[in-house]
Amino acid sequence: MSQTDSQPFDLLLAGGLVIDGSNAPGRRADVGVRGDRIAAIGDLSGAAARDRIDVSGLVVAPGFIDSHTHDDNYLLRRRDMTPKISQGVTTVVTGNCGISLAPLAHANPPAPLDLLDEGGSYHFKRFADYLDALRATPAAVNAACMVGHSTLRAAVMPDLQREATDDEIAAMRALAEEAMASGAIGISTGAFYPPAARATTEEIIEVCRPLSTHGGIYATHMRDEGEHIVAALEETFRIGRELDVPVVISHHKVMGQPNFGRSRETLPLIEAAMARQDVSLDAYPYVAGSTMLKQDRVLLAGRTIITWCKPFPELSGRDLDEVAAERGKSKYDVVPELQPAGAIYFMMDEPDVQRILAFGPTMIGSDGLPHDERPHPRLWGTFPRVLGHYARDLGLFPLETAVWKMTGLTAARFGLAGRGQVQAGYFADLVVFDPATVADTATFERPTERAAGIHSVYVNGAPVWREQAFTGRHAGRVLARTAA
Repeated sequence: MSQTDSQPFDLLLAGGLVIDGSNAPGRRADVGVRGDRIAAIGDLSGAAARDRIDVSGLVVAPGFIDSHTHDDNYLLRRRDMTPKISQGVTTVVTGNCGISLAPLAHANPPAPLDLLDEGGSYHFKRFADYLDALRATPAAVNAACMVGHSTLRAAVMPDLQREATDDEIAAMRALAEEAMASGAIGISTGAFYPPAARATTEEIIEVCRPLSTHGGIYATHMRDEGEHIVAALEETFRIGRELDVPVVISHHKVMGQPNFGRSRETLPLIEAAMARQDVSLDAYPYVAGSTMLKQDRVLLAGRTIITWCKPFPELSGRDLDEVAAERGKSKYDVVPELQPAGAIYFMMDEPDVQRILAFGPTMIGSDGLPHDERPHPRLWGTFPRVLGHYARDLGLFPLETAVWKMTGLTAARFGLAGRGQVQAGYFADLVVFDPATVADTATFERPTERAAGIHSVYVNGAPVWREQAFTGRHAGRVLARTAA
């Protein structure tokens, strides 16, 4: 035994059921940590440890990786990251849906970029400056950051409601190159949203050229998730092929009642594409989504809850139907006078949600909006909901599969080396939870309730969540992508 091996562990989690993030069956084992790494797994009953914790009856798993977040600004403004660490998340992937905090200096960013804003937030002219700020004032969790195509458009184009010129595309590509060279893991798009709706497929391909040289990932909130979803999928696959890069289909869903059941159509198309090129997808475990309040008949067809409203802050949490009735207007016609605002839309069918979650390659991402006054409960409840409601209570998949979908699978798809598994030599990003009681408690009425059953959370070996509270440790790091 070497001198290093004989030294006491800094942390020893004793007697737990290790579900290691590989989709293998769990096994009883102790987990020993030295510094920021997992040092040993097995029978460590005779080993010395500075901090030995009996976790008998509990699960020790890799910290959850939230594959789809809008935490770009929250990491700087609310460094404790309580909505995430309280549910076991140790790494967040930011810059999704085409919106990132950099590179853009703007006093009043256009919607939906304002979803990241707390006033004066857009002041990073280079992506490197944003990453430097994260490193200088680390959060409680790790961050793997993408740059958003809509942000690039806002930085370069005086008018977003048109196609970009060749010169504007070249300027966006230069900003994307700087971001990738500085440490962005990829580029995201959100052609569903107004700032990028007029972008052509060719514009997206040309702006994203730096992905090919830097081994980055292409993630997309597709142009359409309703009637024209098949065409949107084909556009997504084409962009991935043209650039020869991995593709992530963000928060895969089929929205609007006329499209209920169409996951039976989309999932085979995605599976067929996976056989030809590198394609991934993620999803969140709810029938409602949340974004900017938009004058969109498909989104507004079901129940709609206002999450924030700049002109009328008192409307936060109100049902849009009630507000429209009070103003003597239809739900569609009342939207312009409430903007800018955010909303929760009940737009999906539960069988589709379950079918997509149960699809083998589907990763888990919360898509939470942390700056909303009344956020969607997915911000606080996504991961325990998958573990508790869908895995344990409904039996949609085994617990080992649930853990894999939010750890090992995600780390592999995003190229986060040394993360996502309980394995000797890997970084000690760990969550300890009670498999019998883990559950989401956040609801649409009480959206910021903390999850049940989360015992403790460790990031790079440091305890960040114990006894239902943040420990004060800002142990997160900026993560790079390792291309396959």
